[in-house]
Amino acid sequence: MLGAIAGDIIGSVHEGRGTKHRDFPLFTPHSTFTDDSVLCVAVAEVLLHGGDFVDAFHDYFHRYPNAGFGGGFGGGFMRWAANRDRQPYYSWGNGSAMRVPPVGFAATSLEAALSLARRSAEVTHDHPEGIRGAQAVAAVIFLARQGADKASLRAEVEGRFGYDLSPTLDEIRPNYRFDVSCQGSVPPAVLAFLEADSVEAAIRNAVSLGGDADTQACMAGAMAEAFHGGLPEALRSETLARLTPELREVVEAFEAKFPAS
Repeated sequence: MLGAIAGDIIGSVHEGRGTKHRDFPLFTPHSTFTDDSVLCVAVAEVLLHGGDFVDAFHDYFHRYPNAGFGGGFGGGFMRWAANRDRQPYYSWGNGSAMRVPPVGFAATSLEAALSLARRSAEVTHDHPEGIRGAQAVAAVIFLARQGADKASLRAEVEGRFGYDLSPTLDEIRPNYRFDVSCQGSVPPAVLAFLEADSVEAAIRNAVSLGGDADTQACMAGAMAEAFHGGLPEALRSETLARLTPELREVVEAFEAKFPAS
């Protein structure tokens, strides 16, 4: 799932800035992990050690309350976690899809990936769009790990989930705006992966949309990592170096149990 975290960190300095190009430094002194990475790690911990997604999300929010949970559509999650609420709030936001990548790497079948994605989503995002977005990202990651080609992945996303992947990024980019809905942000993130020939290129594509940069780069980076079987060492080491020891420990344990390749 390190591709998701790399995308989050790289995209963090572009969120809300409307970046519309691919030519930018991958890492800056201000590049940092956000709530996307924190919740990915929370999901990974549940998949590693068991437990309840609600408890994990609450705990990780309280450990990292300043990781950007209030940005975008995140106010709902922030209130939910701060109050340790246990009821979902019918969200269709892309928070369900940004945190789901570990599911795609840990699942042993497509059916398991879809079921786990639903479980991880519906504790907060019980709106059908919130669940659909999470399942689509998890399905792409799982199938990419099984060796599916991009034509098959495109057909799966369009056929099973009903997302329109016919536009190109160049067609979308000029008029694309910040959109935190699953239905408005997941399909372009999938396209960012499909049009890339590397993990780095997928992340750059996602950022270049000028939308919810860290979250879309998180999703695209995870899908690309699954497809390409991991991250280049330079990208991997730079990403790990920007995590706290606690987050890094979970990531490394997850990778050891559920390798990308």
